[in-house]
Amino acid sequence: MSALVVTGLSKNFGGLRAVSDLSFTVEEGQIFSIIGPNGAGKTTVFNLITGIYRPDDGRVWLHGGDIAGKPPSALAAQGLTRTFQNLQIFFNMTALENVMVGADRTAESGFASAMLRLPAVRRRDARACEQAIGLMQRVGLAAYLAADAASLPYGALKRLEIARALATRPKLLLLDEPAAGLNRSETKEIDALIRSIAEDGVTVILVEHDMRLVMGISDRILVLDRGARLAEGSAQEVGRNPDVVRAYLGTGFAGSADAA
Repeated sequence: MSALVVTGLSKNFGGLRAVSDLSFTVEEGQIFSIIGPNGAGKTTVFNLITGIYRPDDGRVWLHGGDIAGKPPSALAAQGLTRTFQNLQIFFNMTALENVMVGADRTAESGFASAMLRLPAVRRRDARACEQAIGLMQRVGLAAYLAADAASLPYGALKRLEIARALATRPKLLLLDEPAAGLNRSETKEIDALIRSIAEDGVTVILVEHDMRLVMGISDRILVLDRGARLAEGSAQEVGRNPDVVRAYLGTGFAGSADAA
């Protein structure tokens, strides 16, 4: 069954056509990567899917429902969430509180009960805290449970943002450059984390420049160039595609794709 179907998606910014008549399908449980040169339109596609931009043309279907142009809050309630290339961390909070913010989407108490700190609210907050602790442990941040977010190293902040996204209980998770700025060891940790998320049944769409990570982890890869689809297929198919090699990967990557 399809988790996400994009048909004829287009977006213009003045005279610039950032995304042009783009169509693709992501099946449930897949790790689906979107790659391409800088300026290819990858983040714009993410912003169109997640409601930050409204498409000029085309449709986006999430589990059979049309979501094109819906606000991010409505999409989060439908099980779609994302991370950002530039970290969106609340540095005036603790690491644990950052993750608890993600759990707030599932809160069901009203304003009055929250203000009065009624027993139901206290129980809800206790559950959110317990869930956040579990998610921080899951992403390898158990050592930072009592830490201020501002004190975490960069690699830990990347995983913290993923933990907060997971707190929304997503069915579809979009990860924008989760390995950007990480060393090889940290990238391997992100690789293992993404695999475990997919194994738990969450569909993952990944934008990433680390081709070793992309080629090793992806079930399917979409290659963009100037806002349009250049190629789509498995890592082996994409790595051997002469148009992709010429436009983006370089000649050395054909062999790497065969080994992936």
